[in-house]
Formats: sequence, structure tokens, C-alpha cells
Amino acid sequence: MLTIARLAEEMWWALNRKGGALIDVPAEMLWCPERGRDNPTQLVRTTKMKKVTLLTSTAAILAALSVPAFAQSEISTGADAAGVSAINDRITDIEEDVTDAFDRDNDADRFGPADRRQGLFGNMSLSYTGRTGNTDNQDLAIGGRVNYNQGVFAQSVGLSLEFGEDDFGNKDQEDVAAIYDAQYYFNDQLYAFALGRINQNGLVDGVRNSPSQTDEDFAAEFDDFRTDAFLGFGPGYRILNSEQTTWRVQAGVGVRYTKTGAQELGANFDGTPVADSSDTSVGYIASSRLYHRFNDNIFITNDTDYLGSEDSSDVITNEFGVNFRVSEQLATRVSYTSEYQEDRAIRTDNTVGLAVVYGF
Repeated sequence: MLTIARLAEEMWWALNRKGGALIDVPAEMLWCPERGRDNPTQLVRTTKMKKVTLLTSTAAILAALSVPAFAQSEISTGADAAGVSAINDRITDIEEDVTDAFDRDNDADRFGPADRRQGLFGNMSLSYTGRTGNTDNQDLAIGGRVNYNQGVFAQSVGLSLEFGEDDFGNKDQEDVAAIYDAQYYFNDQLYAFALGRINQNGLVDGVRNSPSQTDEDFAAEFDDFRTDAFLGFGPGYRILNSEQTTWRVQAGVGVRYTKTGAQELGANFDGTPVADSSDTSVGYIASSRLYHRFNDNIFITNDTDYLGSEDSSDVITNEFGVNFRVSEQLATRVSYTSEYQEDRAIRTDNTVGLAVVYGF
């Protein structure tokens, strides 16, 4: 969701157009994409690359103009009853997916430890839906993120909770997840990082959650993860850090903790006992982020990630993206993603993506 401050800035961009083309603005008026906060060092770089920044400005304009105000429930009177609001919401979702793709390629951390917003800040969101009548169920979702930056040390903690009940009053969702991200910069090139994640599925409890649950689905719970957690840390280094080309790599060691439904109950579906109550193994992570700008209209990115552990199969992903501005109003992104998993029959999946944004 756009903050009020960011929405105001992006609306300013949308309104200050001359003949269909965005006008140039001074650096202090540009919004820094790094987690939505002002960043003087990044703004200086943005001034030098303002033509490249225009590549994604069209996406920002669309997002600003299409996202309704927080309290708005429908786009016009009667839109909810006519089904117009539901379609409008889906259009907004598509626009957000496209802008997210462009934002990932922008890579807010591309230029290193620029000045950050200091202190404690964050946001929380809650959504609840209760239904009665032809269906009787309810859903609750809570999400939030807290950031704490102090000098060259930046930390972020995120939490999501999702609960739901079906028409029989039985739980059909009970997911709790948390993430942790930290970076400590020794200088402009060398830094240390830490990444953490934990997922817990409360439905993997050895209890039939619904009268309609089949034996096959119930048996699968014993093999599913009730808890899956990972914590890794290590060094990172910026090999290249110019306005035209940036490249950073990082690698580290971590620990993965898992607990299946059978381990939670102490027995398999057939009643045979389980020896271990959980599994803990050493994991390895490595990442590379490459950015290169050919000219004012075209830049490419290549993101590579590796995750492996002693007891789990290796996973390697690589995403290559080409971003270019066709005109002042038209921006395009083409991506090619490959995902390799060691334990699959067909180990590699490939995906081609196309994102196009046109503003007028």
C-alpha cells in the first residue's frame, strides 16, 4: 500500500507533465526507492541517471492514479453491487504486480550504504472478514514490518499471521511467518549480512481439520512441515560500484531447522514411531546481483541465488531482465527465469516474463 507521503510525491509527478512527457525536476524532489525514504546520496546519483529513472516513472504514475484512498470502498456509487469494484481491484492487483517487477530491478541497495532513515519506524496492517448466510466462515490476516537503523547498522523484522475457518467452523488456515534482515557496512564495498525466516503451519497437527478431508490429504500432513526455519549470515562485497555498472556478491553459512507433522506427533500415519523430534542441518547461501546500463533507455540485471544444505536438495535460481524505455510514456521489461531443484524429475523450470506499462 502506498503511504500518504509517497502518494503525494507520485501524484506530483503525474500532474507535472508537459505535452505527455515528464518534466525534469531537481534532485531534492525525487523520491528514493530505497524502502520509501529520502536518501541524499541516492538522490545525487538519481540526478545523474534521471533519464533512466524515467523508465519506471510510468509505472509509478499508474500505481498512484489507480490505487484508491484508504477509506474508499468503491470507485463510484453502485460499483460494488454491479461487480465493477471487484474487477477494478483485480486491475489494481495486476498493476501492482507489474510495478513490483520494475522495482525489483531498480534494486534499492545497488549503490551501497547511502544515508538511511535513522531510528525506529515501521507499519502494521490488519484485515478481517466474517461471512454469514449461505456461507459461514471468517478470515483474519495481520502483517507488519519494523525497521531500526543506527548508523551503518540496519535491521528489519517482518511478521505475518493468517487464520481462517471454513463453513463447518473448522480451521482451514493457520499460518505464522516471520523474517529478519540485517546489514552492517564496514565501508562502501565490504558489509556483513544476516537473513532469517520461520514458517509454521498450525494445520499440520495430526487432527482432521474438516469432515471432508480425505485420508490421502490427512496422511500427507504427516510428511508436511509444521515448522521450517532458516538463519544465515556472512560477508558481502561490492566488486563494481559505478553509475553504469554495479555488481555485488555475498555468501554465507546458515542453519535450517525443520519439524514434520510426524515428528510433532512422534509417529507416522501408520503408527510407527519417529526417532527424531526435528531435523537441524547446516545450510549454505550465495547470491549475486549484477546491473549494467547501456544507455539512457536500456539497462539489464542478472540475479543469481543458491541455497543448499546437508539434508535438503540444492536450489539455484537465476533471473535475467532487460528493461527499456520505448518512449516517455511506455516502459517494458522482459525477463527469463530459471529454477533448478536437485530432487525433481525435471530439475529445471524456465519462465519468460513480460511487463509493459503505458501512461497517458
